[in-house]
Amino acid sequence: MQARSQFYTLTVALLWLTAPVPAQQPTTSQANELLKAVFARVDKTATEFRSAEASFEWDQYTRAVDETDKQQGKVYFRKAGGKVEMAAHVIAPPDTKKNPAASAAEKFVLYSGGKVQLFQPDADRLDIYSTGKSNEAVESFLVLGFGGSSRDMLKLFDVAYGGHEQMDGGDTDRLELTPKAEKIKNMFSQIELWINSRGISIQQKLISSEGDYRLNKYSGIFLNQKIPDSAFKLKTTGKTTIESH
Repeated sequence: MQARSQFYTLTVALLWLTAPVPAQQPTTSQANELLKAVFARVDKTATEFRSAEASFEWDQYTRAVDETDKQQGKVYFRKAGGKVEMAAHVIAPPDTKKNPAASAAEKFVLYSGGKVQLFQPDADRLDIYSTGKSNEAVESFLVLGFGGSSRDMLKLFDVAYGGHEQMDGGDTDRLELTPKAEKIKNMFSQIELWINSRGISIQQKLISSEGDYRLNKYSGIFLNQKIPDSAFKLKTTGKTTIESH
């Protein structure tokens, strides 16, 4: 179960640089209209969505020890025939060598064909997790705010408009998502998305009931451009240890 929860945290993912500047909260009727406008942008992007590529920073905050673990890298999405593929190349931040406590292990994550594969080159180990009957929900979760539709979002979450905010020199609208399923609630009590003018979530915050959170920041986002097949292939060898879960 711990490994499966780690998978959800890694793949979500997805989703974002300066601290946001909160605006005055709208009335309920205004919020409903603003939410509809955000959904319209999201749905327009979802209709046209074929692929996405972005750089990311993932900050995992653990409240019990008051520490933040930082990772960065590149993430890729592509959609064809109604199927979604996601790949992420996770590396350590530049100051890892100066900070031994930082997580330095390079890793590759691939979601394709109902399976999540986690490859760790240093250990030459590949772990494979089947999504089973949850495959549709997993795909909706993966493209949350990143090519997924408002309909897919509303299947998994109750959504409220959180306000208009400036972020990294641009306008965003913050959405507050409350999970409907207990399985997701057990991992995240709330998720916040910052949606830009292109209908893409440039920042996500996934909050647990214990006060831990993961903050995902995305930059250099390219939509609907050709992504080489090599981005979705793991460089394993005949000597790689493979474990199925």
